[in-house]
Amino acid sequence: MFIRRENFKQYITLYPVVSSIIAINLIVFVLTLIPGFGEELLYAGMSVNGLIAAGEWWRIITSMFLHAGFMHVLFNMFSLFLFGPELEKIAGKMRFLTIYFLAGIFGVAATYATQDAYYASVGASGALYGIFGAFGALVYYTRHLFPQLRQIILPLIVISIIMTFLTPNINIAAHLGGLVTGFILGVVYFNPKNMGRWRKQSIKRVK
Repeated sequence: MFIRRENFKQYITLYPVVSSIIAINLIVFVLTLIPGFGEELLYAGMSVNGLIAAGEWWRIITSMFLHAGFMHVLFNMFSLFLFGPELEKIAGKMRFLTIYFLAGIFGVAATYATQDAYYASVGASGALYGIFGAFGALVYYTRHLFPQLRQIILPLIVISIIMTFLTPNINIAAHLGGLVTGFILGVVYFNPKNMGRWRKQSIKRVK
């Protein structure tokens, strides 16, 4: 399920949303490496609670495309590369975007609600945890039909939560906020009635 066998062209064609998000994150990271300009870009886009409170609302979105270092962006984008395609395929492009961005936004909102005005953060982790949360909802609905899915997803979620609390300098609020948001959206989107309606719509489009 999460083993990627596509070549580069196939991956881009099959998963355009995931591919675009990865490309934007990598391009932005390269830009942050440019001396002078990169630092200005990073400071202009990172999530800073006090500046968001002062009206700089764009930071809620821009911080999702900024990363603190090579290992940070590598880990996040590799996770998106592995786990994003299956959710894009199951949920569809627009629903995937909704899960990704709302999880990221509510991750920042959770950070804003629980940290002081000087707290600053960057990264796509909240959005990525939203993907895990959405898969958690899918497991809930398919637990009797696809028990093997539960065997994959639940350990992944548990390990991710444990690592959130054990890894230094991690935005715990963003991770948990994204996870809960993704789960709630997944509960709505993957309701069997909705899934049935999607399939009927897809059949009509094919005809």
